[in-house]
Amino acid sequence: MTNTASHAWAALAAHHREFGEKHLRDLFRDDPDRAASLSLSFEDILFDFSKQRLTQGTLDLLVGLAEAASVPEAIRRMFDGERINTTEKRSVLHVALRRFSGPFPDARTDVMPDVLATRGRMAKFAEQLRAGKSQGAHGMAIHDVVNIGIGGSDLGPKMVSQALRALAHPTLKVHYVSNLDGAQLAPLLQTLDPRTTLFIVVSKTFTTQETMLNAETARQWLRANLGGEVDLARHFAAVSSRPERAAAFGVGPERVFPIWDWVGGRYSLWSAVGLALMIAIGPHAFDELLRGAERMDEHFRATPLARNLPVVMGLIGVWNTNFLGAATHAVLPYNESLKYLPSFLQQLEMESNGKSVGSAGDPVGSATCPIVWGELGNNGQHAFFQLLHQGGRLVPCDFIASVRSDYPLPGHQEALLSNCFAQTSALAFGKTAEEVRESMERENVAPEEIAGLLPHRVFAGNQPSSTLLLKSLSPATVGALIALYEHKVFVQGAIWGINSFDQWGVELGKAMASRILPAFADPSLASALDASTRALLAYCRRPS
Repeated sequence: MTNTASHAWAALAAHHREFGEKHLRDLFRDDPDRAASLSLSFEDILFDFSKQRLTQGTLDLLVGLAEAASVPEAIRRMFDGERINTTEKRSVLHVALRRFSGPFPDARTDVMPDVLATRGRMAKFAEQLRAGKSQGAHGMAIHDVVNIGIGGSDLGPKMVSQALRALAHPTLKVHYVSNLDGAQLAPLLQTLDPRTTLFIVVSKTFTTQETMLNAETARQWLRANLGGEVDLARHFAAVSSRPERAAAFGVGPERVFPIWDWVGGRYSLWSAVGLALMIAIGPHAFDELLRGAERMDEHFRATPLARNLPVVMGLIGVWNTNFLGAATHAVLPYNESLKYLPSFLQQLEMESNGKSVGSAGDPVGSATCPIVWGELGNNGQHAFFQLLHQGGRLVPCDFIASVRSDYPLPGHQEALLSNCFAQTSALAFGKTAEEVRESMERENVAPEEIAGLLPHRVFAGNQPSSTLLLKSLSPATVGALIALYEHKVFVQGAIWGINSFDQWGVELGKAMASRILPAFADPSLASALDASTRALLAYCRRPS
């Protein structure tokens, strides 16, 4: 029996029918203590979900759904190292990457010696670079580090590097390149000195098309500028599960850092994939990032479901998606340093749970992951917030803000937070026709003008949102925040009965691209392709 056919699911469906379109204005009016009772905290993170369209009774039923879906058992199985990634027959042990002691997951299959040894090598390498002791082929200290990767090998480290940029090394610059479009790499190379530039090639298999083409372009650039006889190994490091391929590319063995098959790309920033991040913020701050995530792991592992932040966050998403019918979910950081968080969460959530087939191969029977999107909230207010307020679509939102700014300017943070809090309130409560009329009457607007403007100035409200309020963007808090979202995704996958740790849709696109690429050079190979693709290729071959 799928989870959607369970008694717990049916109880929630009945509760939803009874709940109807109950408005947040009424929910707050009926429960003066709602803000206190529908919020949770973990260390320096406050999670206020009082503006979600639910009650304590809803939450109790959702916890019952989690119990019926064996979420506690699923958590245990992951931390015990069972092969919960069933289609690839792998354990899911990314939580080991932020631990500081072992054995884990047990004495028989302890991965911690490799994890700690690799972390130690990373720290030594990063410290040499940060101290100016790592030199290029011409004996000059490295001043620029370019991380070449894509997907999880780019999004996570880049996002956290931006989030913690206030801690960045003052002179050693870290850059990220992922796109095949030369418009990303070419302008960057124009700003770099090849004598003082190091490239980190991050690819699990060392065959990823985008990464390897960019890496080859970087190698050619170095040769063209430094001379073909120069030892290019001084300008490369690599992160891969295939060290022999990195060696064949020209990376010295002491500069190849391992990644293991039990680490999925979107969960890999904690590993050697985060080498560029460690270089940017330093090993100590990187350790604090890991410790914050580790403490969230323990909270997730040990806290009862009803007070468990990732569990409650995941259950709210299930309620919004499967019972309220929301098709999208917006992530709105009110902090410039978190500008890459929505992109990171798009991969984390949609690559993990964007599936319609359950772990056993049967149709799930319900909607799964909503479309995740977002932008810096303060910018979004002047763009798409109009649709959120008056577009008539249900769009649950996560508002994320920090009490303290990492770049304080007088008056700025208070104004920023005022905007954040105002938007959550306006989306929740809206403005009734009566309130609009009274406001315009106080402004002495003529009755006939009021009649014409009234429909345009009414706001329905009842848009659900949660607010994640951080005390500051410290490494530990950022680590805990990322782990919170990781575990939220896990909870939802367990409830929907899907494998959150494979990504066969991504693999299909890679395979198709490898078939199309040769047809650019050999038109005869296009005959095996579909008519539309053949036409597109033919258009590309036309003389310009």
